[in-house]
Amino acid sequence: MGKNQHAAPHHGGGWQVKAEGDKRPSEITDTKKEAVDIAREISKDEKSELFIHGKDGKIQSRDSHGHDPFPPRG
Repeated sequence: MGKNQHAAPHHGGGWQVKAEGDKRPSEITDTKKEAVDIAREISKDEKSELFIHGKDGKIQSRDSHGHDPFPPRG
């Protein structure tokens, strides 16, 4: 399983895609949608989690693309 991906606001403006634990973002985009789309593709490829942050930096939602410790029933 690869590193979890975060789509979050960038301190210099715009949005960033950043792997968990990395100091630098892998991508900086103009829009949140672009950052989420890129982060989703990376997390699918790496079978990891995707964390989507709001403008305030707090996590709004998350998607599992790998090992899900709490899969849905049925």
